[in-house]
Amino acid sequence: MKHLFIVLLALLCSTTLTVAQDLSKEQLVYLTESWKGERFEDGRPRVSDDVLERMKAVTIEEAWTVLRNEGYHNQFELGWKPLHENQAMVGRAVTVQYMPNRPDVSAQIVKKGKANGELGNTNSWPIDRLVEGDIYVADAFGKINEGTLIGDNLGNAIYAKSKNGVVFNASSRDLEGLSEIKGFNAFVREWHPSYLTEVMLLSINYPVRIGQATVVPGDVVLAKKEGVLFIPAHLAEKVVVTAEIVKLRDLFGITRLKQGRYTPGQIDNKWTADIDEDFENWLTENIDQLPIPKEQIKEILKNRTW
Repeated sequence: MKHLFIVLLALLCSTTLTVAQDLSKEQLVYLTESWKGERFEDGRPRVSDDVLERMKAVTIEEAWTVLRNEGYHNQFELGWKPLHENQAMVGRAVTVQYMPNRPDVSAQIVKKGKANGELGNTNSWPIDRLVEGDIYVADAFGKINEGTLIGDNLGNAIYAKSKNGVVFNASSRDLEGLSEIKGFNAFVREWHPSYLTEVMLLSINYPVRIGQATVVPGDVVLAKKEGVLFIPAHLAEKVVVTAEIVKLRDLFGITRLKQGRYTPGQIDNKWTADIDEDFENWLTENIDQLPIPKEQIKEILKNRTW
């Protein structure tokens, strides 16, 4: 965390500071240099739609384990009130930082934003950055009463742009109205009937803290009933592939145990060469019936990545 702060400070000092500012493309590319794939115009990593779709089948535990093994220990946060508890939400993070209102600073933020063509209240400005597949991730310091970042009007606008939802370290209002937006989901700290006040927008697409997690623009958000995991873009495909292999290995192991071909000790320990070969043949023979896309199984077989 200290290293990240030093990097951010250096980046800020290298450019002219503007209020409610977005990181420049150069800054964002620098912070996410481990990502080698396609990027959006603003510099955010563009994890593929295919990986996002496959991520929906990944469990929090599977993804968390991969991140821990890669040294990422601060990517998970719990304590949410989901709009739809049993509806997984996956997308690319657009990050937003709100702070308690200070009149002199907020006046400058609004003045600069209006000069740059921003419309409406500041909590609507990040919505203009959203594209399909994005998730609006905002830290508003856990504010509940008068910390309702959106209601059903903005919820509809968010879904129209992103076909996705939000993660707010804050509250939201209009639970019933938001529930009527088919496909939309929201992970918030609480639901409250108040209106948003005494909050000011500080930055868009800067790294933010969501509880115990650090979130960088372009991270893949995996939100399920257990909580929300923020996956660095460069690890997203590894998370998916690893989870798919685990699922296939588990299914193979259960199948063979039911058939009495192997003992639990053989399946739960490092497999022998004979079991590896049996697994490879089983994948080939059942490729059309397995719960993993055929093309992915072919890649697994090609690379023998299990």
